Amino acid sequence: MKLLLVEDSIQLNKALSTVLKRNNYVVDTCFDGDEAVDYLKEYTYDCVILDIMLPKRNGLDVLKWAREYGIQTPIIMLTAKTTTIDKINGLNMGADDYVSKPFVVEELLARIRALLRRNHTYKEENNAEFGDLVLNLNESTLYCGENKVALMNKELQIMTMLIKSGSNIVSLDTIAKNAWDIDAYSTSENVWVFISYLRKKLETIKSKVKIKSIRYQGYYLEYKND
Repeated sequence: MKLLLVEDSIQLNKALSTVLKRNNYVVDTCFDGDEAVDYLKEYTYDCVILDIMLPKRNGLDVLKWAREYGIQTPIIMLTAKTTTIDKINGLNMGADDYVSKPFVVEELLARIRALLRRNHTYKEENNAEFGDLVLNLNESTLYCGENKVALMNKELQIMTMLIKSGSNIVSLDTIAKNAWDIDAYSTSENVWVFISYLRKKLETIKSKVKIKSIRYQGYYLEYKND
């Protein structure tokens, strides 16, 4: 599942992003309303976590724009505004849920899962497939027929991005940004190390899917059923 987190507090943004990634979500993050609109124009998400008090364009304006633009992705408003009228205004503009600050992280996770279950694009079995591979996100396990192998956290995050992108290239920046919580470790060398791990695991389960690379650009999956 891919989420967009829009929160202008750097500390809270990083903390929530870390928690979400540890719960096996792929997360894009941004810090102001204009940036959120750019992300929503460019990418598709399963859920958006949107703060109201944002620089450049507030969360309600982003929400209004998204609905008028035809984006039906579930949106959770994350806000310090807790009055009834604020919630009514947001819900009337198309918000799906509200979480008021301060909040318990487990509550936010539960609300995300509830929205994903209700969303028609959500699959309860939580599998992703490409070629002869089936990735079970709940079990963090990669299957090829009767063969299977467990994936570690960063392997799971990277393989999820690759499988969901299929034959499309996933950039180095995208992989590094979503798989590492600390900027100092989000390097192309570290990405290469975990790609190597994944290639070995694909060989272990005898998959015909290959992880291909384009120098300085990124990685994609290739399946040849000879």
